Amino acid sequence: MEALVNKRIKQVLKGDQNAFAELVELYKDKVFQICFRMLGNRHEAEDIAQEAFIRAYVNIETFNQKRKFSTWLFRIATNLCIDRIRKKKPDYFLDAEVSGTEGLTMYSQVAADVQLPEDEVENMELQETIQIEISKLPEKYRSVIVLKYIEELPLQEISEILDLPLGTVKTRVHRGREALRKQLRSL
Repeated sequence: MEALVNKRIKQVLKGDQNAFAELVELYKDKVFQICFRMLGNRHEAEDIAQEAFIRAYVNIETFNQKRKFSTWLFRIATNLCIDRIRKKKPDYFLDAEVSGTEGLTMYSQVAADVQLPEDEVENMELQETIQIEISKLPEKYRSVIVLKYIEELPLQEISEILDLPLGTVKTRVHRGREALRKQLRSL
């Protein structure tokens, strides 16, 4: 797949916009997932994901083709999410009721696999609790926890995405996991 991606990047560098559209199609879901997990808001995640692709297109000539494109793109998206988090203090809560509905929260809008209703509710409550607790983590821990445990990226790739030494990433994963564990115990 990397060979295909590198071929498309070369085409983009020659001015082929359709080649970039193929790259967007390949990575749009993963970029959105990263943004959504970090921001917890579907609309903001869509905006930031779109901004990530715009920045990638505008700055494609700075991409080093000896590296993975996905790592470079995820780094752009992660940095944009961190910037958004820093600029805006949350004025909403994911478990708050959606206006104009009775008892529906943002989490009720997330599609779920077909399971027993009791299991589905229990699973949603657990996901909601974990997402809320992740959103309470400091951003330096939140980003590594999302990338490691939700996006399941290897530590080396997280290191490249965040432009941090591998040891720092390992430390933040450990400390973030401990902070999350402590938060979840207090519930």
